[in-house]
Amino acid sequence: MTILEALTIGRVGVDLYPEQSGVPLAEVRTFAKSLGGTATNVAVAAARLGRRTGVLTKVGPDGFGDYVRQALAGFGVSPDHVGTAEDLLTPVVFCELNPPADPPLLFYRLPTAPDLTLTEDDVPWQVVRDVPLLWVTGTGVCVEPARATQRRILEHRAKSGHTVLDLDYRPMFWPDVETARAEIGWMLDHVTVAVGNRAEAEVAVGSSDPNEAADRLLARGVRLAMVKMGADGVLVATPEGRETVTPQRVEVVCGLGAGDAFGGSVVHGLLSGWDPVRIARRANAAGAIVASRLACADAMPEQSEIEELLDLADR
Repeated sequence: MTILEALTIGRVGVDLYPEQSGVPLAEVRTFAKSLGGTATNVAVAAARLGRRTGVLTKVGPDGFGDYVRQALAGFGVSPDHVGTAEDLLTPVVFCELNPPADPPLLFYRLPTAPDLTLTEDDVPWQVVRDVPLLWVTGTGVCVEPARATQRRILEHRAKSGHTVLDLDYRPMFWPDVETARAEIGWMLDHVTVAVGNRAEAEVAVGSSDPNEAADRLLARGVRLAMVKMGADGVLVATPEGRETVTPQRVEVVCGLGAGDAFGGSVVHGLLSGWDPVRIARRANAAGAIVASRLACADAMPEQSEIEELLDLADR
């Protein structure tokens, strides 16, 4: 078994991308299949940068579940902790490529998704305790039993190493904002790093103002807060100070997966011991590269591509 450097926990699925762009979903004739899901994409993105990663999740006992395991292995991500929910189907997600910067998604995850049925019996407790970086998501606590399981994981982890929370708010997974704020807020008290955009920060801590949100995140004991501000860049905040890192400009083909590429690069930077601004600058570049491509997992960049984009920006 590979000794992991990073373990991500949460959503997995199969993304189906239209092969005809600029038309409504009803008029799409064919789709291309790709591995998807926030936690999964982050693990793939970090693996592309040379990290040994794995995903703790579940799939259904179907062909798409087989595809998930095969695709993970193909990307160099360990499938050892991908379980099976015998009575559920592997989720699929349809994407409509209009508007390209923020395409609407159609989730097929009913009656529930296998990744939301994680129980304590599914958890590799030794790995959770010892892995240098653990990545959890807000979506992972939207329902039981995954909510209690992820809480138990964070308690067991006890903020060791890098314990990262991707705020990852998806309104369709929650009954209301208040419930999401309470559950995601509980997680904030048990992590060392928080990453999210302004809308997600507002759900988590009640403010979409980047500086105020950063203040509130740091007040919860987070040692590094990264508030993504779209075209305005990323606010990087620590107890010692803060700085806004400007974005990389690209022509957007599809915004899906850009945040996950950002996350995978954050994983790599944290494990490399880089300072927060350097981490954010490279994560911005990774996200920009994926935004200029059509796909999520398949589009994740290699380190040489990130460096090339940064070199061009510095000229």
